[in-house]
Amino acid sequence: MNNAELKEGFAKAFGDGGDIRGYFAPGRVNLIGEHIDYNGGHVFPCALNTGNYAVVRLRDDHKLRFFSANYSRLGILEGSLDELVKKNESWTNYVKGVIFAMREKGYTIDRGFDCYIYGNIPGSGLSSSAAMEVVIGTMIKDFFGLDVSPIDIALFGQRAENGFIGMNCGIMDQFASAMGKTGKAIFLDTATLEYEYVPLELEGCKIVVANSNKPHSLVSSHYNERRQECERALSDLQKVVDIKALCELTPERFEEVKSAISDPVCLARAKHAVYEEDRTKKAVAALRENDLVTFGRLLNESGDSLRYDYDATCPEIDALVEEARKQKGVYGSRETGGGWGGNTVSIVKEDCIADFRKSVSKAYTERTGLSCSIYELETGEGGRRIF
Repeated sequence: MNNAELKEGFAKAFGDGGDIRGYFAPGRVNLIGEHIDYNGGHVFPCALNTGNYAVVRLRDDHKLRFFSANYSRLGILEGSLDELVKKNESWTNYVKGVIFAMREKGYTIDRGFDCYIYGNIPGSGLSSSAAMEVVIGTMIKDFFGLDVSPIDIALFGQRAENGFIGMNCGIMDQFASAMGKTGKAIFLDTATLEYEYVPLELEGCKIVVANSNKPHSLVSSHYNERRQECERALSDLQKVVDIKALCELTPERFEEVKSAISDPVCLARAKHAVYEEDRTKKAVAALRENDLVTFGRLLNESGDSLRYDYDATCPEIDALVEEARKQKGVYGSRETGGGWGGNTVSIVKEDCIADFRKSVSKAYTERTGLSCSIYELETGEGGRRIF
């Protein structure tokens, strides 16, 4: 949708006239550094050029009215600033969660609004929820004149997930959506929020994302369970070593103290976190040196760890990764995102992408009975007002 179509959609849902403004926030793909943003590690995501659009007009009362072009059959959904109630499986929970988080920090949001949403993030697993939180936070900042930074908005989004939605995620998704830059990935230290933009110069290669079309719901999945397992491993390790997070350990030091972890499952989860932190640092260094062979190998190792140590994949994702790695011109392939469905990310030579698309799609359908969607990644800018 272009801006004119967005305005037209809003007018059809809520009527024309008044101060109508438009906003956008992108989804993200994480290249490497999976499931360590809540373990004090480094991550390496980039923002997409697809995301969530919000067209909004303030009201003179406390009523909240929502319409999604993607779920038009649901019609207009209503709520109130006076009663921010979470409703099962409703996308409006992300809007309410951001209001909750900003109010919790003392910001005044005293007028309701009409909100028209359109999203064009393909499939699941590319952080449409974070894009929703960031676009709403960006809108509230603008309409209510709040002195908050993009990083603040990312933190509000994370708090919305943790405190309202019930999803104990880290900061990566919201940070990438709020702070993304075209043509660059973000090397982010999730323990300190120090970050650096790294150019995505892949020399004849493209980042290719394959959507398994296997949906997942992270709140009801094993995501929170994995975080708890990491916390139990950390608690055991803290009896023998002075650390605040798993990712403070090097692989060498981890091997020396890992016997302190009593549960073998928690041991495997901790191993993933520690080694993934090391892989992420090495992968960013390799990319800076245009060493795509090493970068791809580290992506593969990350994917294998997600499968065998973190148990965060599924048969559909495993099939996509296995078939991708068989193809000519592929440096590396792994699951990306929260896990148990969603997407894979691969580094593929440009002149091999057409064959990659054809061969992987065919093999995936033969193995799973599902159709996958394959597309080249285009990076984009972080959350912003567009009109």
